[in-house]
Amino acid sequence: MTNPELLTRAHALRQGRTPFVLATVVHAERPTSAKPGDSALVLPDGTIEGFVGGTCAETTVQLQSLRVLRTGESLLLRITPGADTGNESAQEPAEGLVTVANPCLSGGTLDIFLEANLPPALAFVYGHAPIARALLDVGRVLGLDARPASPGEPLPHDLDAIVVATHGRDEETVLTEAARAGVPYIGLVASPKRGAAVLAGLDLTEEQRAGIHTPAGLDIGARTPAEIALSVYAEIIALRPQTAQAARPGADSVAPQGVAEDVDPVCGMTVAITPDTLSLDRAGSRVYFCGPGCRHAFADDPSRYAHV
Repeated sequence: MTNPELLTRAHALRQGRTPFVLATVVHAERPTSAKPGDSALVLPDGTIEGFVGGTCAETTVQLQSLRVLRTGESLLLRITPGADTGNESAQEPAEGLVTVANPCLSGGTLDIFLEANLPPALAFVYGHAPIARALLDVGRVLGLDARPASPGEPLPHDLDAIVVATHGRDEETVLTEAARAGVPYIGLVASPKRGAAVLAGLDLTEEQRAGIHTPAGLDIGARTPAEIALSVYAEIIALRPQTAQAARPGADSVAPQGVAEDVDPVCGMTVAITPDTLSLDRAGSRVYFCGPGCRHAFADDPSRYAHV
C-alpha cells in the first residue's frame, strides 16, 4: 500500500467514524527492513494495513497500537533487539516514549510514532430555533461532530449526546427513544418548570428519566443562544468521565475495548490476541506466538517450554 493509498484509506476510516492508529517510522537503524517514512494503519481488530517492518516489529506495533486506541494518547514507540530472557521489557523513560525490548527483532532499532485517530464526539441536535443553530455552530468550533437531526431518524451506535431544543415539538418522542437506546448524554433545553412537566409525562423508568438533563447545561448565567450552547457543552464535557463508561445496549460498536494479551512462551514477548494471532493448542489450552519462527520452535519441541 503506497502512501497516497494509505492516506485515502485513512480518510475513508475517518469518514466512517472508525478509530485507527497511524504508525509512522521516524527513525531506523540498520539492519532493519523498515525505512523512515514507512507507515501503516492499525485497526481496532488488530489488522495492520501498510508496512512498518517485518513480523517481529509488526507484533509490537500491533500490541502498542491497540493500547493507544484504548487510551487515546499518541506515543513514540522505540523497538530495540533486547537480549533479556524474561518477559517483554516495556518502560516509560520519558513522557510519551515507550521502549520495548523485542528479542525477535533481527537487529537495529526502530522509532515509530503511533498517532491515535479517534472519531470526535457525535452529537445530534434537534430543533431549528436560534439555540439549536448555536448548538451546531459552537459544537463544531469545539471539534465535535455536531449534526442536525429529525425525530424518527435512526440513532447511530456511537452517538455520544443528543440535545433537544425544539421548544415543545416532538420532545417526548425524541427523549423517550434516546433514553431507551441508552444515549450517554440527553439534554432538554427548557425552563425548570416545563422540563419537569415533560419528564413526568414520559413513558420511562425513574432511572431513565434521571438520565435526562433539564434544563440542559451548567448554570453559568447563560442568556444568549451561544451562551446557552456553551453551557450545554460544558455540562457534556464535565460529565464525560461518566458518560464515557456508558454502554449502548445491543449496539455493535467498533470502539476499542480492552486488549486481550498473552505471552509468547518462546521469546517472552507480550502479544495481542486477535483473530489472526498465530497460535497452537497445548494441553487443552491455546498458546499464542509473536510470529511463525516462535510457533515452529514450540511445535518442534514443546517440552523446552514446560512452564506453559
